Amino acid sequence: MPTVTLSTSKPTTASADVLILGIRSDEDKGELSDVLDLMGFSGEKGQTVRFPSNGLTKAPVVVAVALPQEPTAEDLRRAAANGVRAAKNATSVAVALHPAGVDEVEAVAEGIGLGTYRYEAYKTKKKKKDSTGPELTSAVILSPFARQTTATRAVERAATVAEAVNAARDWVNTPPGDKRPADLVEAFGQHAGTDVKVTVWDEKRLAKERCGGILGVGRGSDSPPRLMTLSYEPEGAVSHLALVGKGITFDSGGLSIKPGASMQTMKLDMAGAAAIVAATVAIARLGLPIKVTAYACVAENMPSGGATRPGDVLHMRSGATVEVHNTDAEGRLVLADGLALAVESGPDHIVDVATLTGACIVALGQHTSGVLSNDDAFAETVLAASQEAGESMWRLPITEEMKGVVTSSSVGDLRQHNPKPYGGALFAAAFLREFVGDVPWAHLDIAGPSFNEGGAFDYTPVGGTGTGVRTLVRLATELAGAR
Repeated sequence: MPTVTLSTSKPTTASADVLILGIRSDEDKGELSDVLDLMGFSGEKGQTVRFPSNGLTKAPVVVAVALPQEPTAEDLRRAAANGVRAAKNATSVAVALHPAGVDEVEAVAEGIGLGTYRYEAYKTKKKKKDSTGPELTSAVILSPFARQTTATRAVERAATVAEAVNAARDWVNTPPGDKRPADLVEAFGQHAGTDVKVTVWDEKRLAKERCGGILGVGRGSDSPPRLMTLSYEPEGAVSHLALVGKGITFDSGGLSIKPGASMQTMKLDMAGAAAIVAATVAIARLGLPIKVTAYACVAENMPSGGATRPGDVLHMRSGATVEVHNTDAEGRLVLADGLALAVESGPDHIVDVATLTGACIVALGQHTSGVLSNDDAFAETVLAASQEAGESMWRLPITEEMKGVVTSSSVGDLRQHNPKPYGGALFAAAFLREFVGDVPWAHLDIAGPSFNEGGAFDYTPVGGTGTGVRTLVRLATELAGAR
């Protein structure tokens, strides 16, 4: 990720390999008007064109980025990302997107950090050089606020959040054979730093602590499951937020095995755990006055002679018994134990994050997460945080009839899977609700936007996207009263 600084320099005099120039109207074109017209620059939102400056700017190359007349923070975040992605082969850029305030400066800085993400851990050096070119190492944001301490702090916040998102992306993108449960929690722990306390329960401790959901999902694998707890407890904390994340390092479907093509991207199934770990570390690094307790529920869902069978009954941490109907609906089982532990920690609010249901993708598409909750006010707070963070989320209901379906097992307290082929996202949330009691809780189903199989766009790369991290950090900021 490049180092981002601030400057009051004018766009024409800024020193950099590439000038990224936001164009809102003909007034912004200036002496570049004829060139932009020749390049076919229409000003359509999101459009970028790249051309030599021919001495009109100190930077030898200009990337023009179209902006609306009154851009929002999200418009600027996306424009910055599109600009740095178009600045190919540059090691330095100057970014002139005309931010109207400090919040907009932060959005630009965040877009730079997110837009320059690359995952190349498994590329050879030759391929890296030939396919992606030099790496962008520095970016300067041109702004009249450059000398303000608040602007400097905003850039630092943006760097912390972008680093967290990019860490989550890295974890999701790691091949599944290299992030089996013990490997993944080790990677999480290495990222945690000194301000976050980490504890890990192995399969023996999980059995002792009656975490039958996590054990039931993980028992088909020869790599046993893990539960990682992260705790950030600053002095003067004004609230306590518990986070729970689904961390299925690879989801074969278990004995209810998936078709081969459906397994290809199942390394993504730990994106929820990646999001809550990355967000917790970012919250600590930002020094927010809020206590955070996070539970990463990590397992590998595999078929074997020891795997959980449809028809088995699992004994959960909460004391409830759950009849299993489909071993490919495993996420809710690991989350149930994590939610029960979260309730025991006495939080003011709980959020779980999971790539939980294909039904949510059917309902909301590939770019929008579902929000389901037992508390209207808290749901609205989460949605507001997502909007400010620039992550698309939409509230879905937990309909009343789902309660009766969840409790309709003939042999256990709860049934794990919806007997009907519709309402799957609602059923899953109704199941999870059974484990949160009266604590205000929100469930984020990130199945769609957690992974991008298409081409990169805006600040969304190919592969893991880091969805949920920015919303959780913004939510913690709001609950802490730090904005």
